[in-house]
Amino acid sequence: MYDRPTEHATEEEWREIMRAGIPLEVLPTDRPATLNRRSRIGFTMLELVVVLVIIFVLIALLLPARRSAREPARRTQCKNNLKQIGLALHNYHDQYGSFPPAFTVDTEGKPLHSWRTLILPFLDQEALYNQIDLSKPWDDPANAVASATRLSAYSCPSATLKEPHLTTYLGVVGEMAFFHPTVMRKLADFGRLGTSEKVAVLDVNAEHAVPWMSPMDSTPEYLLTFGSKSKQSHPHGLHAMHVDGIVQFLSEDLPMEERQKMLVMPLESKPKK
Repeated sequence: MYDRPTEHATEEEWREIMRAGIPLEVLPTDRPATLNRRSRIGFTMLELVVVLVIIFVLIALLLPARRSAREPARRTQCKNNLKQIGLALHNYHDQYGSFPPAFTVDTEGKPLHSWRTLILPFLDQEALYNQIDLSKPWDDPANAVASATRLSAYSCPSATLKEPHLTTYLGVVGEMAFFHPTVMRKLADFGRLGTSEKVAVLDVNAEHAVPWMSPMDSTPEYLLTFGSKSKQSHPHGLHAMHVDGIVQFLSEDLPMEERQKMLVMPLESKPKK
C-alpha cells in the first residue's frame, strides 16, 4: 500500500500512484490543480476552434445575403445614372440639332474623344469639360488629369472595376445602330415608334469596361449574345437605355427576336454615303 504522498511528490511518484489506481480524492490539492489546469486549457482551445468555425460559417452565409440586400439599391442607382445620360443626350440634341457622334476624329480620321466627353456640360460637368483639349487625343498627357477623373454618372455601383476612371456605360455603335461611326443621328431618323424600341446605351459587364473618355464602345453583338454564361454587373440581366431616354432592365433570357428589334434601324433612316 502506498503512503499518502507529500505535497511535493516527484513526477515519477505521481505516475506510480496513478498506475496503482489511487483515488484522486486522496491526492494533495496542488497536483490535481495542475492536472485540472491542463485539462481546462485543452478544453478552452477546443471551444475556441468551434467558435471560430461557427463564425466563419456565419460569415459565409451572411455576406451573400448582405450583397443581395444591397443589390436593389445599386440597380436603382445604375438606372438613375443611365437616365441622367439619356437626359444629357437629349439636351445635346436640343442644342445642336442632333445627337453627338460616337466619337470625334482628327484630320486623318483617327478617333479622338467619346460622346461621353461631348455631353459633359449637360451632366453638370462643364468645368471638367473645359479642362479637356479636344484637339488632342483623350489619352494625350495634356488630358491626363481629366481622363483619370472618376464620374459618378458613369459608374455602375454594382460593377467591380480595376480603375476608377473606367465605365461600363457603352454606346451601341454600328452602321444600323444608334451611334454611327461617321453620322450624327437625329430623332427623326428613328420614326415615331423607334425611339422607344431602339437601344442607345448598354450597361455592359466589367470585362468590357473602358475609360470613359476613350472613343471605345460596344457593338450590336453584345446585346445579341449576352446571357447566363456571361456574368453581368447585375444578376440575371443588364440595363439598357433606349433612344427616348427610358431605361429598361433586359433579362438574360430575352428572345433573340426582341433583341434584334432593339438594334435594327428603320430602312428609310439608313445613313446616306
